[in-house]
Amino acid sequence: MRGALLSIAAKLGIDKSIAYSSGARVIQALVSVGSIFFFSAFLTGVEQGFYFTFGSIVAIQIFFELGLTNIITQYVAHEDSFLHVEHEQIIGDDGHKSRLAYLLHFCVKWYLVIAALFFFSLVIVGFIFFSRYSKEHTNVSWRIPWLLICAGSAIKLFQAPFNSFIEGLGYVTEMSRVSFWQQIIIPTSTWLGLFLSFKLYVVGISTLLSVLIWFIYVRHSFLWELLQNLWKTNVTEWISYMQEIFPYQWKIAISWISGYFIFQLFNPVLFATEGAVVAGQMGMTLNALNSITGFSLSWITTKIPSMSKLIAQKDYVALDNIFNRTVRQMMLVCLALLVTFFIFLWFLNLTGLSFRGNVIAHRFLGYLPTVLLAVTIIFGVLVNAWATYLRCHKKEPWLLNSVCTGILTMLSTFGLGKYFGLYGVVGGYFSVQCLMFPWGVWIFKTKKKEWHGE
Repeated sequence: MRGALLSIAAKLGIDKSIAYSSGARVIQALVSVGSIFFFSAFLTGVEQGFYFTFGSIVAIQIFFELGLTNIITQYVAHEDSFLHVEHEQIIGDDGHKSRLAYLLHFCVKWYLVIAALFFFSLVIVGFIFFSRYSKEHTNVSWRIPWLLICAGSAIKLFQAPFNSFIEGLGYVTEMSRVSFWQQIIIPTSTWLGLFLSFKLYVVGISTLLSVLIWFIYVRHSFLWELLQNLWKTNVTEWISYMQEIFPYQWKIAISWISGYFIFQLFNPVLFATEGAVVAGQMGMTLNALNSITGFSLSWITTKIPSMSKLIAQKDYVALDNIFNRTVRQMMLVCLALLVTFFIFLWFLNLTGLSFRGNVIAHRFLGYLPTVLLAVTIIFGVLVNAWATYLRCHKKEPWLLNSVCTGILTMLSTFGLGKYFGLYGVVGGYFSVQCLMFPWGVWIFKTKKKEWHGE
């Protein structure tokens, strides 16, 4: 039995990094199922709408982060390809080591400032939005929970570059292990909080707990000493932000900002136009589909340091072998999970299963909008894999595509959502994704040939 499981794992490309990362996603998926019952039992449909809309507004951190967290891993991996670690010390070429140390100093200063700005902006935006669109829900206590969320999210933003930095050094397994434990501990505390009638307070508490778990793990591991030793390195060579990082970052930033308009507008728009209950149904459905996306993308995100190093060494044959195998495995997993999710929805609707008098199927969207969203998930997983591959070259060819997709999605969400509600939002998004997908195929094939001299 053990041999058979190992053989299946090998065919699916499950290494230690993926095992922890995908393991965390498996737990997250199971948690999502468990959360359905806890939301049904201890939150009203209105409170569920607040719960998921909180997350959509917190996502404005994209406007502060500006894609830098994502590319730190790639820059660190490129420098680290000329270095190695011995006894919590980074050894190798002094120039590359100095540039790596400078990048660490830069991250601390940069994120300290933007985390503070993010906190105050988040507080203001949240209070304005919910004060305006929740006047009929005066019985919902959301103000103090929102302040807790703002504090936890700001600290988590400051913590983010360290996570990316450590992954860039090649310690993907260690960071995946942190995520694994977070996915176990945080839901447990959330469910306990819901059981104890903490209601929306559980969102802020879980965010703060997530930060604490990360800090405890890193502080008591060799990673803390490794970062300290790198911090103390004498910086003699620098990475020029304006000449090396900014020309790449601004393209990533625009792509990520476009991503906000693609993925995060649905809940706030539906909250404002159709009410908290429909926003909660959209949030619950997207939460399940996004869990499938995140689980599937574990296969490609854990390969970023490896692919970046192969690109730095110009070993394109090995690069393509890893990438092609990973994409096949990733898509197989994605399709299997989508089928499983629809079987689950069918079961809920067939049985009319309820919990404490609440029909669980009513907490999700209907079949038609869910199918349309599922198709966009398949497109999105493929495009994300292609974009990751190309971005490991420290270039951003997806800029115009992302901007056009973001603008079209924003227009369709606001315009069609205003007049046709839920079906306008989902139908518009589906149409935009179908329209833009062939362009994504062309970008990937064209840039790959151009950059590799094929």
